[in-house]
Amino acid sequence: MIQSSNKNLIKKHNLKVGSVYFYKNFVISEMNEGIVFDYDNATKLLELCNEYYGKKIPFIYISNRINSYSISPTGHFKSSKMFPNLKGYGVVSYNSLNTGVATLEQSFLDIPTNIFDNLEDAIRWTEDIITPD
Repeated sequence: MIQSSNKNLIKKHNLKVGSVYFYKNFVISEMNEGIVFDYDNATKLLELCNEYYGKKIPFIYISNRINSYSISPTGHFKSSKMFPNLKGYGVVSYNSLNTGVATLEQSFLDIPTNIFDNLEDAIRWTEDIITPD
């Protein structure tokens, strides 16, 4: 669960696939246990990203993998093309299996990516990529 950054939270959405937290220049997702997360069931999440950031506001996507679930990394091809303003993709991994999957995902993206072992470091990383106004 997200705690330290709640003071800057714009809005939290509870979706069928999990919870999504929107901030000025980054979004944090926490997918539900056991789901298969792919492009088809990411539709609402993508719509919300478009609502908050459009095509101009730079943002970073952070996947906080507190639960175990499957992901289809090829969905990154479609979703990253939708957002020319997506400036980075971070994964917070809490075990070696998730770290391995995140390493594979990096090969599907042509934006800065990073893997972290805690959410606070991932949030600090967003500040290295996107300078606040």
